[in-house]
Amino acid sequence: MRRHTVSTAVALCAASLLGVMGTASAAPRAAEAAHTAQRQQPVDPVLVDCFWRPQLQPGDFMIACGDGNSLLTSLHWSSWGADSALAEGVNVVNDCVPYCAAGRFHSYRVIVRLDDPQPWKKHPQVRHYTRMSLVYTDGRPAGYGRVETYPLWN
Repeated sequence: MRRHTVSTAVALCAASLLGVMGTASAAPRAAEAAHTAQRQQPVDPVLVDCFWRPQLQPGDFMIACGDGNSLLTSLHWSSWGADSALAEGVNVVNDCVPYCAAGRFHSYRVIVRLDDPQPWKKHPQVRHYTRMSLVYTDGRPAGYGRVETYPLWN
């Protein structure tokens, strides 16, 4: 009887070990298939920030990286797609009067449009938006047009 118990235990251990090995050998194939499917899906472009980090639908975005005198805040994205992205928000701009260090910041409602996605030089497999247009909906900074378009860094 003892002999039957030992051989049953050995058989169960061997069967469970084969089951684990079968699952383990299937895991790399499943991971590879998922990776292949992920590569085949189109990935939406990113917005590259001042620190060269890719952003998707950021709530805030610094336009003037050098001096911080223009910032987008309270961004609410209505679309973010393969060709363009659209948001509403606020452009906070320094008036630089009498000079930028002594200037005051003013807020202006804007519609933000990102477009012209291109491969990102830092990561060519990633596309990034290369143009930003701001439409001022209620007032605008002195010297600005109703629509301002900026190239975005690469």
